[in-house]
Amino acid sequence: MKKPLLLLCNTQQLLVLLLFFASCFTFKANAQEQKKEYNYPQKQLNALRISEPPKIDGTLDEAIWQSAQVATDFIQNRPTPGPLEKHKTEVRILYDDVAIYVGAVMHDVSQDSILRQLGSRDNFGNTDFFGVFLDTYNDEINGFGFFTTPAGVQLDARYSSNGEDFSWNAVWESNTSLQGNSWVAEFKIPYSAIRFGSKPEQLWGLNFMRNRQSTRQGYFWNFVNPAKNGFVNQWGKLTGIKNVEAPLRLSLTPYVAGQANSYPNGSGENVNYKEDFNFSGGLDLKYGINDAFTLDMTLIPDFSQVQSDNQVLNLSPFEIQFNENRPFFIEGTELFSKGGFLYSRRIGGRPINSYIDTKEKYAGYTVIDNPAETKMINGTKISGRTQSGLGIGVFNAVVGRQFATLENEEGDRLEVETQPLTNYNITVLDQSLKNNSYVTLINTNVTRQGSTYDANLTGMVFRLANKENKYAINGKAALSQRYFSDSTDLGYMYRIGAGKVSGNFTYNINHTVESDTYNPNDLGLLFTPNNIEENVHLQYNKYKPFWKLLNMYSNIGAIYERRYEPNTFQNFFIYSNLSGTFKNFWNAGMWLNVAPVKANDFFEPRVQGRHYVYPVNNSVGVWMSTDYRKKLALDVNGSYRVFDENDRRNISFSVSPRYRVNNQLSFNYSFSRNMMYDDMGYANSFGYENGVGSTTRVIFGLRDRLTTSNTLSGSYIFNNKMSLSLRARHYWSSAKYNRFYNLTPEGELQPDSYPQGYNGRFVDRNHNVNFNAFNIDMVYSWWFAPGSEISIVWKNAISEGGNRVIPEYFDNFSRTLSTPQTNSLSVKILYYIDYLTVKDKLKKS
Repeated sequence: MKKPLLLLCNTQQLLVLLLFFASCFTFKANAQEQKKEYNYPQKQLNALRISEPPKIDGTLDEAIWQSAQVATDFIQNRPTPGPLEKHKTEVRILYDDVAIYVGAVMHDVSQDSILRQLGSRDNFGNTDFFGVFLDTYNDEINGFGFFTTPAGVQLDARYSSNGEDFSWNAVWESNTSLQGNSWVAEFKIPYSAIRFGSKPEQLWGLNFMRNRQSTRQGYFWNFVNPAKNGFVNQWGKLTGIKNVEAPLRLSLTPYVAGQANSYPNGSGENVNYKEDFNFSGGLDLKYGINDAFTLDMTLIPDFSQVQSDNQVLNLSPFEIQFNENRPFFIEGTELFSKGGFLYSRRIGGRPINSYIDTKEKYAGYTVIDNPAETKMINGTKISGRTQSGLGIGVFNAVVGRQFATLENEEGDRLEVETQPLTNYNITVLDQSLKNNSYVTLINTNVTRQGSTYDANLTGMVFRLANKENKYAINGKAALSQRYFSDSTDLGYMYRIGAGKVSGNFTYNINHTVESDTYNPNDLGLLFTPNNIEENVHLQYNKYKPFWKLLNMYSNIGAIYERRYEPNTFQNFFIYSNLSGTFKNFWNAGMWLNVAPVKANDFFEPRVQGRHYVYPVNNSVGVWMSTDYRKKLALDVNGSYRVFDENDRRNISFSVSPRYRVNNQLSFNYSFSRNMMYDDMGYANSFGYENGVGSTTRVIFGLRDRLTTSNTLSGSYIFNNKMSLSLRARHYWSSAKYNRFYNLTPEGELQPDSYPQGYNGRFVDRNHNVNFNAFNIDMVYSWWFAPGSEISIVWKNAISEGGNRVIPEYFDNFSRTLSTPQTNSLSVKILYYIDYLTVKDKLKKS
């Protein structure tokens, strides 16, 4: 059967089309950038010192507010950059020896134009909001953001060269009110919530943002040009803060937690349920070592309430990368994440020696218990930044020993250590430079007790931009070391890139080398080492309305890969993307990938030195999102990929409606389906006598794969401090093998009689897979005091699999629900104790 190539073109025609598209980018971009569209000077605001703090009630009725300088004339950033706001925003800043105070009035047409959906903390939702940004070291790279919505929901974030991080949380006060056709926001940001240097007079970067959700317009006080690289470097300045000192920053957050678990024991008809009850306690401590550096420590952490992982069927040669949901590892870790050398799920993850060979060393024993996770004993973070812009971070975590339990036919049990006592450490030095530039040194170290090997990595990341921040070079390099009892493995990587980083038209060229022995995976994550890559990326964005669009984003690029050792060709493909926002605020886009030549896959065979000749393939995808301001909104996407091999093709699509009942109750549903027909993948490998000598035979299977996922989530927000959320997910994936092939030394596939033949070694082998996973997470949260929370979490988890493919979805769903399941109910109480607050209360008493 002759297959259409993307239904319209052959590969050569597509390449010509893409290259023509790229040349159009360059021509049009150069013409555009000759026009100077924006010329707003940097703004400055003076803070007013006060002797009596205002009451944070969202009214601004104290007379002192009227004496402060006003920040107004906000400038639109989206959807149309440049115009001044029509409905005024007025912001004032006060300060004393304890905190800075921000008062803002957002004028509007009417109260009906002020959208105010309730949400959980750090969740904007469909609402207006106001935010203040502070660059307290004035390095134009690092900053803090504090936001509130008209409903009083708080949000806060850290800003760095890594981008925006809303996982960071601080303890501060805010209140809001509706007054006529306006809404008012009032902040108290204590100095204990931020960091700044010891100077007689402070000079901080400053910006404000207002979002009018009814018109989907975003405004900044100091203009933020979307065509200019960077964010913090586009803020204004805050002056006038004099003779303030960083306070003693000491806070304790003790917790107590109780958990009840019910989990299945045994299998088949002999399954029964075991129950256990746990009561635990622990402590989080924050201590300001000096005006810049803070110690964060967690003792006996409890992660039982984090969201369940999205389990999937993994038939690839690579491990699954899960999201980090544990608060200690996502709050304030922007320094430790630089360079991408940290994959924090390594800490507390699967024991390093969890695979136990019962055929040789433990012959006659059966594994009856083998924990999939390790237990963290404590964690410590020290981070801060000096007045010269040097950021210093030290992260340390200790994981306890873990054991598996084995049992023989006589009932004798044996405990086998799968994880020794292990110390994880990360040290970072990050120097901020002018022009949105920086240089960063990073060291990660894993030290294990006993004979298990240790690991170390030393890396560097840098970015150097010109004075106009229009062109930049960037790169990173690292040396990995693994220390065994009798040897040391060394590996290295480096990447160097350069390009144009600001303007409507930007481009970047990168060269990356990863040696065959480079291995950062003891504390990092790398899927494909032993690689040399060249990458060219061109991008053209249009930020002002034209035709029926408010904006447009487009790019095209190509990646060429070779093996580091031996120096052989690996892959080449071209990619492109086009997306935009229509004037009715619908978003849509499409992407196109072209792999015009056969590639060499050195990973799928799972045998060193072997490769699979990956076929020519092309793929196209489209997506669309409707206006989220409406009660009912919809996200849709689909893709099609066709291969020059058998009748191989992939078809996938997803539909995700979301419905907002009112400002408190909302639901999201997501359905996705992925169909892989005539997919080709690894099935088995084994030693084989071919009449000439012994060799390793690699068997590939021709299979049909089907994956369906359903996720339903909903939330009811009682008020800005109390919420109830529910998330349920069912995932089904199957693989049915139809034929088998022998992988030749040249990487080609030849039909094979497997599992027949081979002296009957594999005649009963069934490689089919049918896997189901079902999870429910229900969370009640009440922030009953600043920094203090009561949370109740119920989790339900079911996992079911086998080698008999069940073709119907609802049969899989009902079978899953009837499978033994694990339930847990946990209650956790955290109470925030601030030293300064306690001290003031004791003085007053």
